[in-house]
Order: sequence, then C-alpha cells, then structure tokens
Amino acid sequence: MAGPPVEVVNACTRNGEGGSPTAVVIDDASLTDDDRRAIARRTGTSHTAFIDTSTADAPMVRFFTSAGELTNCGHGIIAAQAVLLHRSGATEHHGRQRSAGRIFATTAIRRRDGVEVWFDQGVIALAEHADATGGGIIAALGLQRADIAADVRVASPGTPRLLVPLRDHPTLLSMQPDFDRLATECRRLGYLGCFTYALSPTARTAAARMFAPAIGVTEDIANANSVGCLAAHLLDTSGNGEIEVHQGDTLRRPSSISASATHTGSGIVARIGGVVGLGPPIVPG
Repeated sequence: MAGPPVEVVNACTRNGEGGSPTAVVIDDASLTDDDRRAIARRTGTSHTAFIDTSTADAPMVRFFTSAGELTNCGHGIIAAQAVLLHRSGATEHHGRQRSAGRIFATTAIRRRDGVEVWFDQGVIALAEHADATGGGIIAALGLQRADIAADVRVASPGTPRLLVPLRDHPTLLSMQPDFDRLATECRRLGYLGCFTYALSPTARTAAARMFAPAIGVTEDIANANSVGCLAAHLLDTSGNGEIEVHQGDTLRRPSSISASATHTGSGIVARIGGVVGLGPPIVPG
C-alpha cells in the first residue's frame, strides 16, 4: 500500500542551487515507526521529517533515516518549517517546533528563491579536551596528525559529535574515510559523527564535510546542527560567533548554512539559518 504524500525539498541551498534533498511528510497517527523507517528508505533522501500538525501552536516533528529515528536534525527542522510556511500560503511565520522533548523557536520567510528559515538551537555543550587519535577516529577519517590544524573538540546540542579542524581546504576535499571503521569508532565512543572543517583566513567562512556512518549517513550534504556547534566553538575560542559554512561540494550538491552564537546565562546558544528550495510533491511507491 502506498504511503502518505511526500514532499522533497532542497534544504540549505547555495545561491539557489544544490542543497540537501530532504523528505517531509505530514504525519499520520496510523503509521508505526516501522512504517516511518520504510518511508525514509523509499524516499532515497538521507533524512525524512514527519510533522504532526495536530498541535498547531508547536507542531511535533520527528526525524528518521533509513537506519532509524534521530533525536534531532538541523536541516530537517529547516525543511519542515519551509514546508509548513508553503502550505499555509503566508509570507512569513514566527513559531515553535517540538522535537524529542525540546521546543525550538523558528522563523520562516518566503523569498523569490525559496524559503529562508532560522531556528534557535539551544545550549551547546563544549568539552574542554577530546583525544580522537587514541581511539582511531583520525585514522578512520584517512587523516594524519599533521593534517589537524588545532585541538579536536566534542560539541553537543543534545547529541555529541567531533569538530575536527583541518589545515587547509585541499586536505578537506581529498579525505577518503574508512566508513566501516569510522562507524565502529563513533559508536564505541558515543559520537554522532565527525564534522571536519577548514576555516578561511578571516575565519568568517568555512568549508566542511560531515561524516556520520554510525547513523547510516556516510556523508551529509548539509549538517546544520554541526554548523551551530562550530559557531559556539569559535565564539568560545576566538570571540567570533558568526560563521557561514559551505558543504556538499564533493557530492556535487553545494549547500550553505549560517550560524550565530552568543553567550547567555545558561551557556553558549546558537541560531542557525538556511534557504530551502521547494519541489513538487511525490508519492513513494
């Protein structure tokens, strides 16, 4: 039996092109989690967002990959909010979204090239030290110690991941991770994945690649939550919490995500934004 209609949008496009194909489904109470995983597999996208619209003031959104449910997905939030604005016919919306027991403040604004979405990521926990070499993660990434530009750091907006600074852009582009080994190491150490990045000379922009084979995503076209984590790290270490990150070039799907981090009484928080290109709805077979 065919599943519910699926809308596939391109989250976090760059100059109107590329972006991460993300499936968005208006959730059906009759669906089981097995059904949701099956829909995620059939869409062929890395992530699928399921929106429960029964509570209009703060819709519940759940995220699935082909491997199972995620507690959070940054570019999935951006995709879901763009679809909700598009369905409403409005030009702008300021609202809230619930996911995994958390509430995210969101803003969606219609533009000529799609929908611009921002969301408040919340507090980001930064570990003081992270030794990724002893556990074999650096080797699993296909890197040498000399390829690492500064200290590797653990950052968590709810799920920990490694931030791995590389010495230059060519090193980033030439990476060839051992995905089986990387998945094993990340699962053993409790990391979602590894966000590798190379800062520009001004440190206002960066190029990045996100590898998360432990959750079934070998390489992410766009990883918004990790960009927020990077903004938090940069604020903590340099005082500059503004960053625009380009991803997806090695996958021929250029993406762009912006983030702004600030200090609060609760810790460092980040606000994350990207533009969504809307496509026609499809029905999975």
